[in-house]
Parts: sequence; structure tokens; C-alpha cells
Amino acid sequence: MSVTQTAQLMDGRGLAERIVKEAAAKAAEISRRTGAGPCLATVLVGEDPASVAYVRMKRARCARAGIQSRHIGLPAATTTAELIGTLAELSGDPEVHGILLQHPCGPHIDERAAFEAIAPEKDVDGVTMRSFAAMSFALPGFVSCTPGGIVRLLEAYDVGLAGKRAVVVGRSAILGKPVGMLLLAKDATVTYCHSRTADLPAIVREADVVVAAVGRPRLIRGEDIKPGAVVIDAGYNPGNVGDVDFDTARARAGLITPVPGGVGPMTIAVLLAQTVEAAANQLGIGEH
Repeated sequence: MSVTQTAQLMDGRGLAERIVKEAAAKAAEISRRTGAGPCLATVLVGEDPASVAYVRMKRARCARAGIQSRHIGLPAATTTAELIGTLAELSGDPEVHGILLQHPCGPHIDERAAFEAIAPEKDVDGVTMRSFAAMSFALPGFVSCTPGGIVRLLEAYDVGLAGKRAVVVGRSAILGKPVGMLLLAKDATVTYCHSRTADLPAIVREADVVVAAVGRPRLIRGEDIKPGAVVIDAGYNPGNVGDVDFDTARARAGLITPVPGGVGPMTIAVLLAQTVEAAANQLGIGEH
């Protein structure tokens, strides 16, 4: 009788808790030394229920970590120019250390133009072109939060990336593309796949590390996972379903992230950690 392999789960919740605890200690030290606590401004256009819930959750996590939050809710009819004006004002406010524009903002908003209105030193969500360039060239700056969380998970589980074949399924500007750049910086050989990729399963079968970030439930099948591969599921679809067919993939992978409880908690943890880092930089205390 053959024994079915069961992949080790990568615990994003536990690692995120440790990152947030460390960020909270740094936030308290910043407040003690400067009298000004780190402050994250959240900006939301309209009242999309999912976006409202995400912002509420992020503000609650800020409060638990001793990070102040300022919320700016804008009407659904807000124009791109008006949104840019709000973001520029926050960028110039010395009491705000990080800015998060909750997206999507609506089809009438030029999101790229809005993102670029965020000052790079306050781009704690890692969404500007300058932040992407920093990730691509391994320069100082803030990483996109979900890709940054993925890399921290890989590091926590001692996944050696040098020389490994990494396949990223998805090419969004804030997830797929930047996570590929971060993996490349770790000396992985990176292949991007997307909706026009021919024979996706054949490419996935060659991967030592698979990052699924395309927003299609159970797109990656377990039968296409290389035995012992590391599977990072960054998808989140209705019904708590990821982009990977978890049950079948777990039978072949070596390490795998669950949905929920894998990548999701890491995203918010990195956001909080980068907000604290931004505050330290802006308040002139550097390493503390």
C-alpha cells in the first residue's frame, strides 16, 4: 500500500503575529522617543462592501499594533483629479507616515495616476512605479505587501531559491509582476504565466516554486504540481477558495499555503511593518 505525501502547511497567521508584535514594539519606541506615533492614512472611494470590510480590518489591526489610523472616505463619484488631490495632500502632511489607497477604486478612476500621487516615502503598500523599480533593482524602498509577505514566508520556512525554477501565474502590477522581481533578486529562475500562456500545466509541472496569483478558483491542479514543490496560493475567491486545488496539490507538494491563513495575514503584517519603518524614517530616528 502506497503512502500519500501530505505537504507541510505554511502558517501565515503565526508568522504574521510575530511580525506585527515586532512592529508594535517599534511603534511604541517611536512614540516614546518622538511623542508622535506612526500613522497610516486609508483612502476609500465609494462604499463597496468588500473594500469597506478590508479597510475596517486594516484599521483594527493598526489599533492593536499601536499604529494610529486616519480614514478618508470619498464619494463613489469622486474624479481622478479629486482623488489625486486628496493623496497629494496626505503626502504633504507630516503627521501621516503611510498611505493606503484601497483598490479597486471604480472603472472611472485612473488608478495608476492615483497611485503615482502617493509620495514614495509614504508608499507603504508598494504600489508606485518607483517602488516597483526599487524591487526590480534591489534598491531600498517599500515592497508590494503581498509579494513581500510571500518572500517572508519562504524565508521563514528556509526555502532556498537560488537556482530554483519559480513559476508565477499572474502578472498584475501589485502582485504577479513584483513577486517575480523579488524572487529573481533571490536568484530564482522566474517564468511568468498569464491568460495567453500556452500549455500552462506543462510549465507548472517544471516548477520548484509555484505562486498562484491570477484570481481563478482552483486553476492550478494537484496533478500538475511537481512532487515536493513549494506552492504559494495568493488567490482568494468566493467561498474561501484559492487559485490552487488545495486537496490534490497538498498530496504532491512539499510545502503549501492554506486559504485562508496563508498569504492573507502576511499582507497586512507587511503593511503594518512598513508603516512603522516609514514613520521611523520620516521622524529621523532610523534604526531604533
